[in-house]
Amino acid sequence: MPRPLIGITTSDRKSQLAWCFDWFAVWRQGGKPLRLSPSRALPDHLDGLIIGGGDDIQAHLYGGEVQLDVRLDPARDELELSLLNRFIPQNTPVLGICRGAQLINVHLGGTLDPDIYTTHEGLKRRRTVLPRKTVDIVGGSQLYQLLGVTWCRVNSLHHQAVNRAGKGIQIVARDRDGLVQGIESEDHDFLIGVQWHPEWLIFNRPQQRLISALVTAAKQSRERASA
Repeated sequence: MPRPLIGITTSDRKSQLAWCFDWFAVWRQGGKPLRLSPSRALPDHLDGLIIGGGDDIQAHLYGGEVQLDVRLDPARDELELSLLNRFIPQNTPVLGICRGAQLINVHLGGTLDPDIYTTHEGLKRRRTVLPRKTVDIVGGSQLYQLLGVTWCRVNSLHHQAVNRAGKGIQIVARDRDGLVQGIESEDHDFLIGVQWHPEWLIFNRPQQRLISALVTAAKQSRERASA
């Protein structure tokens, strides 16, 4: 059987090194990665979709206050929202990573905390690709079943976070500061978002199980569609 086609959204200016981590994370689990960005032609079909990390989401999309000192990518916002609008109704497996988790929540009517460091006084600044933050996973959640752990150490590259959950969204992971780190949909078979970057944690088995689960779900989705 050919590898399932997994679209991975990025900005047009994403570094080649960062894309290599995206590509490798999916390829090693049996998927065929396809880079999606505003300047690239979209495929007619995807078996799975990853909404990747990147710039801040425009505040007007979730009714937030405009931040003047952040980098935005309106063309990417439009691309990813259109992809979610297209593929979620098809029950295509979707994984949101960092910004991607936030965008899934916004797409479903939720809101974001535009800057966790101004809204949470005394919050320690952590920005690292290394697993330095502890996250607790809700037992019985889909994320818990996929990771196979009740807590994990993750990296941290964000300054925004999910605030109010969108329609059908369950908050299933928080860090020890109480910030949302994982979400999932109760209305879809595989619609999960994590605030960290599992693709950078290449030697971390629970994180690689998350990527593997997406690829497996994509294979099953393709098989159902062709049956």
